[in-house]
Amino acid sequence: MNEGDTSRLESIIKRDQAILLSSLCAAVVLSWVYLVHLAGRMADMPAAVEVAVAQLRPWSPIDFVLIFLMWTVMMVGMMGPSAMPAILDFAASSHKQQEHGHPLASTGVFALGYIVVWTGFSLLATGLQWGLHSAALLSPMMVSTSPLLGGGLLITAGVYQWTPILNIFLKRCRNPLELIMKGWSRGSSAFVMGMENGTNCLGCCLVVMALLFVGGVMNLLWVAGITIFVLIEKAVPYGDMTGRISAVALMLVGLFVIVQSLIG
Repeated sequence: MNEGDTSRLESIIKRDQAILLSSLCAAVVLSWVYLVHLAGRMADMPAAVEVAVAQLRPWSPIDFVLIFLMWTVMMVGMMGPSAMPAILDFAASSHKQQEHGHPLASTGVFALGYIVVWTGFSLLATGLQWGLHSAALLSPMMVSTSPLLGGGLLITAGVYQWTPILNIFLKRCRNPLELIMKGWSRGSSAFVMGMENGTNCLGCCLVVMALLFVGGVMNLLWVAGITIFVLIEKAVPYGDMTGRISAVALMLVGLFVIVQSLIG
């Protein structure tokens, strides 16, 4: 490849990455707009919600679909920022693969594979929320009403940050290009590579996401805090160490909550 071809390729990559970045930012912003709107609606009718929860009104199919939609949109807003490096890396590597005679792989298909994984998680989270609702363990703002449950989730999240499996997933998440290049060498499709990246991301964040039931699924400050934590852990230099340090605080707070409930 001569210098002119290299320059042209770099120009195409920068153009496509700018378009992708703009599109991803728009999707994240729209997701947060929806969440703010939804949280505002819930805050405007606390009495009605409290009555529904107190009576343990069973979910209808529409309730399940709406909660599933909420979780799906929330995952786009929360995971979108930390997914950007992998998506941009895939777009750049796809163009370079094309220069070597391979068909241009769709970055949209890669992103779809990533989204499918988190949509699966959203379905799981909806089922978990349904179970907690049925057991009267959630408040109207979707916060755990059981100190034992809340404290247990905090301790579990803290312990998980120190496990070898978390380190494996996190290493892959922090180096998405390495996983993508392995995918090219195996001949994997864009969709499969997207699902692989999404699965590693899910492995990093699965337990942390359970903390939404501790601080409140509709507590936007809590949601934003977890989003920032995930972004730092996955994309910022030494972010993995930040996660381990935070884990100690999570375990101490969880232990305090449990002890306080037992002696109180």
